Amino acid sequence: MASIKVKFRPSVLENNEGTIFYQIIQERKVRQLLTEYRIFPFEWDEVRGRVTPVKSPKRKSYILSIREKIRWDLERINKIIRKFDNDNPEYTPDEIIDEFNRYAAEYTLFNFMQNIIVKLKRNGKVRTSETYTSTLLSFKKFRNGQDIMLDSLNTQIMEEFEAWHAEKGNTRNTISFYMRVLRAVYKRAVDNDIIDDKRPFRHVYTGIEKTAKRAISLQIIKKIKDLDLKLNSSLDYARDMFMLSFMLRGMSFIDMAFLKKSDLKNGYIIYRRRKTGQQLSIAWTKEMQRLLEKYPENETQFLFPIIRHLNSNERYVYRNVAYKINYNLKKIANMVGVSIPLTLYVARHSWASVAKAKGIPLSVISEGMGHDSELTTQIYLASLDTSVVDHANSIILNSL
Repeated sequence: MASIKVKFRPSVLENNEGTIFYQIIQERKVRQLLTEYRIFPFEWDEVRGRVTPVKSPKRKSYILSIREKIRWDLERINKIIRKFDNDNPEYTPDEIIDEFNRYAAEYTLFNFMQNIIVKLKRNGKVRTSETYTSTLLSFKKFRNGQDIMLDSLNTQIMEEFEAWHAEKGNTRNTISFYMRVLRAVYKRAVDNDIIDDKRPFRHVYTGIEKTAKRAISLQIIKKIKDLDLKLNSSLDYARDMFMLSFMLRGMSFIDMAFLKKSDLKNGYIIYRRRKTGQQLSIAWTKEMQRLLEKYPENETQFLFPIIRHLNSNERYVYRNVAYKINYNLKKIANMVGVSIPLTLYVARHSWASVAKAKGIPLSVISEGMGHDSELTTQIYLASLDTSVVDHANSIILNSL
């Protein structure tokens, strides 16, 4: 079995920092693995073979961080040695160094996440790749662009990341979203035997809190429906998309944007939710048709006037249109006296809440967004006879 020692090489220039390096010995072959860690001679304990803190608070913090990095490096090298002992007893010190350098290049958090993002896009999981990209960008900001090894993630770093978000005013659910994505990345590395599980997320919040209800009453929805917005096409369009979402049993805007003309046949829209893959069937009504006919027929394959032009960046267009609609919905909210922020998502929540108020069975609506997760709601809806859900929708729409 190879042995490893931490060594210090002073600078040839007086009063300059020297270099920490690792001496690896295997079968009398000695090699050196240089590090980027720099310390002064008085910060090195030759007897114990380790860096030693000094009284200066600023320097002490730096030295302690170096000690921690050295500890992580030694753990990594020893893990490589154990693996070679089991798989390839004839290994050399050079192979240990090569494996260490390869690990350092591939298994930083930034590089590992970026590789996952590329694979997700290649497999058509664009939305998931976007959540991973958002989380990676957030963690990069937290780290001021400084990468970190996967096996260096610990509870302290995760708690600091949580506190950083809290100081920015983000909610617990928002922070939990980032933590859950990072935990999924970490678990993937553990499952692939890249790192050992040190449970760095055990002291941070990774649950989902029930949020304050974002529904509006049927009376307010009627007011929105009856607004005369002919002189403002932007507000009129925003109102129509909101009403279509509500009429379509609170269909999410991304599903509306990517509904195809071929999804509407024989008086029904049949489609799969992009988030869950669940297939849903919704009866198409005269009011839905009236709103659709207000706009020129879409030149693309899509049904609604959201992604309207061929060869466009569909994801970018969808997000841009959603942003503009939500911006205009806030103006509409002021017109009808709504105090909560009015967004497309409110239409989804409101359908479930109105259904509940109408006495529609819990099994039919699964309390809409009152459930712990949207997935549970969609499982309930998808498992029912379509006519039952369409009847529930007709009760709501007839009340408008």
